[in-house]
Amino acid sequence: MRELFVTAHNTSGEDGRSHSFSYYILIGQMEVGARFACESYGVKVLEQGGDSAAIPDLTVSAARIDDLLELLIRNSVGPAGLRDVVEDWL
Repeated sequence: MRELFVTAHNTSGEDGRSHSFSYYILIGQMEVGARFACESYGVKVLEQGGDSAAIPDLTVSAARIDDLLELLIRNSVGPAGLRDVVEDWL
């Protein structure tokens, strides 16, 4: 699986502390049947000096993963909230 760095985003949390998140697209390969595979996409969020969370194989659509990443960045979603946001997005 490959990781494609997209952007880093700085924000202030509800507690007033500064947070720096890095966002990545995960690029993997999903087996479809015995003789066919397609490229799959997931996301990863890394907090500088803290936790990270990754969810691979969310979609085979590059446009859909771009939409999800824009949502994550726009809302400053960190590793702790990634799974909840992705579950709502699906």
